[in-house]
Amino acid sequence: MAETFPDIKPIYGSRKTINTKLRVVGLGDGYQHRTLFGLPQNQSPMTLDLTFSVSEAQSDVIFSFLTDRDLDQKSFLYQPTDEASALNFICTKKSKTIPTLNRAIINLSFLQVFEP
Repeated sequence: MAETFPDIKPIYGSRKTINTKLRVVGLGDGYQHRTLFGLPQNQSPMTLDLTFSVSEAQSDVIFSFLTDRDLDQKSFLYQPTDEASALNFICTKKSKTIPTLNRAIINLSFLQVFEP
C-alpha cells in the first residue's frame, strides 16, 4: 500500500499539465500519422507543479516524507484539489526557499505513475 502525502494544502496558483503519450510520424505534404502509446488508461499522465507556503516545521515534514520516498523508490498517494480520489505520484523536482524566519516556500513537481 502506498504512503499518503502529508495533509498540507498547496497555495492557489498550482499548475496541472496532462502529458498525452503520443507518437507522431510526419509523412510529407503536411500529413501526419498519430498513435497513442501504451495502455489506454496510462496514456495521459498528469504533472502537478505545486507551491506550498508553510512553517519551517511543516516543510521538514514534507521534505522528510519525500526523502523517504526517494530512498525506498515508492510512489505515494496525493489527491489534487480537482480530482475525486487520490492518485499515485512520484516527486521529480523539489526546492525550498526560506523568505522569513520560521517560514518556507516549497516548490514541488509531481508526476503521475500507474502502479497498483
